[in-house]
Amino acid sequence: MKIKFLTFSALVVISITGCKKDGCHECHYDGPSGQIIELGEFCGDSLETIEANGYTDTSGVNHVVHCHGH
Repeated sequence: MKIKFLTFSALVVISITGCKKDGCHECHYDGPSGQIIELGEFCGDSLETIEANGYTDTSGVNHVVHCHGH
């Protein structure tokens, strides 16, 4: 019984970790001089939002965001 519990627990941890990693992506936008501005990693709803709405910088300019998996 203990082995079954440990096996089940390990599978749960692996599946949660795997799903979380697959749902996260590194995102960036292209700066005015062509440089890549890294924004970091976004997951879940935050990823969907930044891909749909873009990123607004401190000067109020909205940029198209590009996200890619690991």
